[in-house]
Amino acid sequence: MTGRDRLRELLDAVLDEQHGSLSDMAEGAHASRFHFSRLLGHSTGESPAALRRRVMLERAAWQIASGTSVTEAAFAAGYESVEGFSRAYARAYGHPPSSTPALPNPASTRPPTHWLPAPNGVHFHPPVNLWIGDGHRQPSTPQIAAHLIHHDVDDTEMLIKVAGALPDEEFERVRMPGHRVLEWEGPEESIAAMLNALVRSKEVWLAAVSGDEFPTVIDRSRSALAERAAVVHPPWLALLADVERRDAWHDRIVDALCDPPESFALGHIVAHVITYAAHRRQLVRHLLRTAGVEVDDGDPIMWLRAPTITTGNPSTQGES
Repeated sequence: MTGRDRLRELLDAVLDEQHGSLSDMAEGAHASRFHFSRLLGHSTGESPAALRRRVMLERAAWQIASGTSVTEAAFAAGYESVEGFSRAYARAYGHPPSSTPALPNPASTRPPTHWLPAPNGVHFHPPVNLWIGDGHRQPSTPQIAAHLIHHDVDDTEMLIKVAGALPDEEFERVRMPGHRVLEWEGPEESIAAMLNALVRSKEVWLAAVSGDEFPTVIDRSRSALAERAAVVHPPWLALLADVERRDAWHDRIVDALCDPPESFALGHIVAHVITYAAHRRQLVRHLLRTAGVEVDDGDPIMWLRAPTITTGNPSTQGES
């Protein structure tokens, strides 16, 4: 989707379970050993072996905290014996693997307890991803981003409520045959399909960033959509508020579920979600009008002027 990602390619080569030596890693990255080590060192400040050892330990710590046995985690991390793994683990974490505490609240967006100190922002991110923190902090996101994020949430919930006036057959009626917003997400030919995509996009990205499993049951009835929106919107807003608080917009995750795996900056994820959400919301308005339902224009200026907004927007609310 985003073209070649050289850092992701280098990290893939380091962490591939089949690459047990520097030569294997370099070959997997289509580079000489010298060039591979120099590129990775320049990008991460860490040697290939040190980075692999640390990230594999982080993954093992998360697995053990999730209930995996110490023996299974040790061999999955590439150690030849449980004793050798236990010694390395104790040196890194200050306690043996058997004393690893259970996972905290999975919805937490604070730095995970399994992360080890690193000269870069590269860490294991569950279930099969990487988190890449940006060491060069930039100015915090403009206030306009907060307006757009909160407006998207409120507007989506309003449109689901307005669509409740439609009979079931009108809600599901194909009105734009073959229409796709994004090629890999399938057709969105009805009001039901577009509203589902609005909610689904946040469910998927929230799961990717939080390290949770993607929701597999998709019910797009009006009542289910309202419930799903009510479930996903609070943690979505909490996640972005925490990212803003930590100035982590340039942190990245590597999503191994993509084929091939891709890295995504958190700020880029939000830009993606907001862009296509705005497009879909206006299409839903058009389709609602063709179904005979009156709906407003969705203008964020009018939304910001409303005195009843309670989504945490700044004190400029209510200004003319």
